[in-house]
Amino acid sequence: MTTRLFSFAGGNTGRWRVQSMNTLAGESLAVVEALELVEGDAGPLHDSRWVLRGITSNERYVTREEKDSLVAKQQGLGRSLSRCAALIPLRKSAGWWTLTQDERRQIFEDHSRHIAIGMKYLPAIARRLHHCRDLGPDEPFDFITWFEFTEADTAAFDEMLKVLHASPEWRYVNREVDIRLRLA
Repeated sequence: MTTRLFSFAGGNTGRWRVQSMNTLAGESLAVVEALELVEGDAGPLHDSRWVLRGITSNERYVTREEKDSLVAKQQGLGRSLSRCAALIPLRKSAGWWTLTQDERRQIFEDHSRHIAIGMKYLPAIARRLHHCRDLGPDEPFDFITWFEFTEADTAAFDEMLKVLHASPEWRYVNREVDIRLRLA
């Protein structure tokens, strides 16, 4: 059985070496040198300064046609040439969560074009979204997105983030950290 729970442990050791940590909104995370991605609940690892947890879930805010297009175009994680990664945990404001699912969908895709933007960068950029709110109110973030790509695709990844950050959806983000990594 494949786990839905993933832990991201930041510390001094790990398979991924931290290249940079930039706080884009809200409170930062403690600076770390490395990151270990663990399937399941890592708990506090011996040298971890923080552990973020999230679960994979059903796709939300997508239509059947969008889901089919995403599945047809995106590739999985762990590709041998994808030696760069980004871990981006974020939290949205209470205002976001008071909206109905339909209202969030309207902002997410109809106004912000989140899915359409992401589609432009597939299959070069692989991603997996983790939901944190589903684990309980003590999680510091609502979402954690894990991205993998080649070094040659770093500029495209940066461009994608720039476009997403300019969208109406990002007015609801009140905590975000962009952690860039390279496979050790």
